[in-house]
Amino acid sequence: MTRLFVAALIYVAGLASAPGVAIAANSVDAPDTMAERMKPCTICHGRDEKTGRDAYYPRIAGKPEGYLFNQLRNFRDGRRYYRPMALLLENLSDQYLRDMAHYFSTLKQPYPPPEPMASTPEEIKLARKLIDVGDAARKIPPCRECHGRELMGTQPFIPGLLGLPRAYMIAQFGAWRSGGLMRRQSMDCMSEIAKELTVKEANAVAAWLAAQPVPAHTGSGVGLSAEMSRRCNIAQLEEALP
Repeated sequence: MTRLFVAALIYVAGLASAPGVAIAANSVDAPDTMAERMKPCTICHGRDEKTGRDAYYPRIAGKPEGYLFNQLRNFRDGRRYYRPMALLLENLSDQYLRDMAHYFSTLKQPYPPPEPMASTPEEIKLARKLIDVGDAARKIPPCRECHGRELMGTQPFIPGLLGLPRAYMIAQFGAWRSGGLMRRQSMDCMSEIAKELTVKEANAVAAWLAAQPVPAHTGSGVGLSAEMSRRCNIAQLEEALP
C-alpha cells in the first residue's frame, strides 16, 4: 500500500519517466483514512487556485458523487484518457471509486475568485443566450436546463460550471467536439451538444462562466427534464452505480 501511494505521487507529479527515480520501499506511519489515501489526488486537484498550465486541472471538491464516480470509471476503463489518471486508477474496484467519489463530493472548500471579464458586449449577449435560452433549432438546450438554475450542477450526475478556469472549459469543449481519447464516453450528451457550437460560441460561454462569482448557495439542483434525462442516458448511468 505504501509503495502504491508513493508511486501515485510520482506519477501525478509527472516524474515517472525521469531517469534515476526510484520508489522507496520504506514503510510510512500514516493514518488509514480517506483523507490520507486521497493525498495523491490533491497534488493536482487541491484547494489552491489554478493558473497557467495548472488551470487544466479542475476542482472536484463538492461535485455530485454520481458525476465523480462516472468520470473515475471512465478514466479507469479508457473512455476518457489522461495518462496519470489511468495509472492511478487502473487497479481500483468500482466500490473503491465510489468511496473516492463520495469523499470528494462531501468536501467543502472555498472557491477561487472569478476571472476578469474580457468579453465584448456582443460576446456576453451570445453567451447569455446559450446559457439561458439555448438554440432549439440546433437542439442545443440552455446550460441551466442540465447544470441547474444556479449553474452549480444537478444531482447525481451533472457537474457545476462556476468556479472553473476558462482554459479548462475551452479545452473540454474542444475535446467533446473532436471525440478523441480525452473525451470519448458513449453515455454522455455533451459530445453532440458541443459539436453544434461554433468555436466563437464555446469561447464566449467559457469566458462568461469563468467570470461569474459562485453564489452563496453552492448546492446542486435535483432532477432533469424527461427529455434531457433521455438525451444524457441517465437511466444507464443509474444502472451502472455499484
